[in-house]
Amino acid sequence: MKTVFVKPASAERKWFVIDAEGKILGRVAARAASIVRGKEKAIYAPHQEVGDFVVVVNAGKVAVSGRKTQQKVYYRHSGYVGGLKAVTYEKLAARHPTAPLENAIKGMLPKGPLGRKLLKNVKVYAGAEHPHAAQSPQAIEL
Repeated sequence: MKTVFVKPASAERKWFVIDAEGKILGRVAARAASIVRGKEKAIYAPHQEVGDFVVVVNAGKVAVSGRKTQQKVYYRHSGYVGGLKAVTYEKLAARHPTAPLENAIKGMLPKGPLGRKLLKNVKVYAGAEHPHAAQSPQAIEL
């Protein structure tokens, strides 16, 4: 088996916009991660950045099922003893409306330098306005 290397100039990178209003959080994140990763292209290579750019609008209006607003907990640790912080989805979404969707997309991307590079290709906005109209992104329906 031969390793495929895609030349960066030959990888055509497009812009897509996803309207997350009323859509399920995980489904929006999975679709965005797949597009950013490049899995929907014939030239996909798991070790290279060949994916497209994704703009997610209305991230503050994304839907979650069941009682996840009260029961889902996001953890972070300061690195110090007793430094575990926990915040529910409801409080996190109230303070940072885009954070739950950004965390979900980040978790679906590879860990390491490639994942950090791919995460920069995802732009998440709480409202319907975004500053990427010049790139003329194509709308994606979920």
